[in-house]
Amino acid sequence: MKNRIAWKLTVYFAVTLLLFAVVIGGVFSSLFKSHTIDLYKSDMEKRAVAIATSLSEYMSGSGFGPMMMGKASGIGTYLQNLDEIAMSDVWIVDKNLSLYMIGHMADANVQYADLPADLDSLISQVFEGDITFSQGFSDLLESPTLTVGAPISANGTVIGAILLHAPVEGMDNAVSQGFRILALSIVAALVIAIGMSILLAYTFTRPLNKMKRTAMALAEGNYDQKTEVGQSDEIGDLAKAIDTLSQQLAAASRESEKLEALRQDFVSNVSHELRTPVTVIRGSLEALCENVVTDEEQIREYHRQMLKESILLQGLVNELLDLSRLQNTDFQMNMDELNVVDVVEDAIRSASHLYPKKAVTIRTKIDTSKRWVNGDYGRLRQLMLILLDNAVKFSHEGDSVDVELKEDILTITDHGKGIAEQDLPYVFDRFYKVDSEENKTGTGLGLAIAKQIAARHDFSLSVTSEPGETVFILSFRSLASR
Repeated sequence: MKNRIAWKLTVYFAVTLLLFAVVIGGVFSSLFKSHTIDLYKSDMEKRAVAIATSLSEYMSGSGFGPMMMGKASGIGTYLQNLDEIAMSDVWIVDKNLSLYMIGHMADANVQYADLPADLDSLISQVFEGDITFSQGFSDLLESPTLTVGAPISANGTVIGAILLHAPVEGMDNAVSQGFRILALSIVAALVIAIGMSILLAYTFTRPLNKMKRTAMALAEGNYDQKTEVGQSDEIGDLAKAIDTLSQQLAAASRESEKLEALRQDFVSNVSHELRTPVTVIRGSLEALCENVVTDEEQIREYHRQMLKESILLQGLVNELLDLSRLQNTDFQMNMDELNVVDVVEDAIRSASHLYPKKAVTIRTKIDTSKRWVNGDYGRLRQLMLILLDNAVKFSHEGDSVDVELKEDILTITDHGKGIAEQDLPYVFDRFYKVDSEENKTGTGLGLAIAKQIAARHDFSLSVTSEPGETVFILSFRSLASR
């Protein structure tokens, strides 16, 4: 049997039932034998009492005597047939200890002195009016025998004792028959129990085998595998746990694939973003070193271009470093209690000088009530400057940007052309840029940095957009509200 658990359960059930059968058989044998003997004793006692009562009606105070035992008298006739009436050997002992035998030993020359030693005790109890039992005559009767003694009375006086003998063999046969029936019942029960144990074992192990196959599939990377076990017990709970693990591993696998894709995109984007300014700077330097350009004005233009590209390259590197630090959980920020109103006003003052040629007006509606939060002043200012820079950059010339701080929500709204619906879910991704004239110098890292700063402060940063309006929403919980 390949199923080891099923085999073990079957053996355990069988051994347990066998031990149970042995114990029950022993107890049954003892109790049944005792009960059978009690039944025999009760039956023999009734017969002995009935015979003794019948004899008492014939008796007088003179006792039995040889003439009374003769066939001529009425009692003699009764006694001649007494063994058939009693259905067993009958002995009668009178008060003179004379012994009269009726039955298969009627012709035996047995005297009272030949009887077993415990006869005196039994006869004495009977002559005291008691009904007693004994098995002390077994050797004399040549077989295990149960004896009952009952008093024979006449005129209120015990004048004799009647002894009924019944072989124990009949009782043993009854006990043996009962035990055989019990043994057959136990064997039948054992067969049924083994069959049920095998069924139970396979019912128990079938879901375990399914869970084993599922676990092996998960180990091989097949995270879509399910146990398909629907039991409402501990095994079912274990199966559900494995299915939950399968779902989590599948989600983790998809997330890992997504992260790998993002990593590849990141490397590709960084390479692309770095390649352009480096290529421009190298080309300009080669032209200058090889004296390809000799005109003073062109040389100055090349210098200005290299400076511009190096500044762009420096900004890109700084933003990459910022994003890397913010994503590192071990990176410690300078957290302190600060007023959000101060940070917002400071960021607005700095943003007012952005893109002066566009003449964009920043309109504010700020609740000046102090709202204390636990945060890094420089990083929160950087977050708000990124949002303001983004709003001003995508606004039309002469437009306005609305900044509103109400309760624990800061909103920054621009009135540019908006973000396309298909681009909206990705605006906070690294290097994701909307192709437009306004964003040709962007690195695609600003909003990703802002998102990380918000996350490190346990703030919520989201965006909504429609044609003609884009709203960035920063939600926080001030210390006063907690």
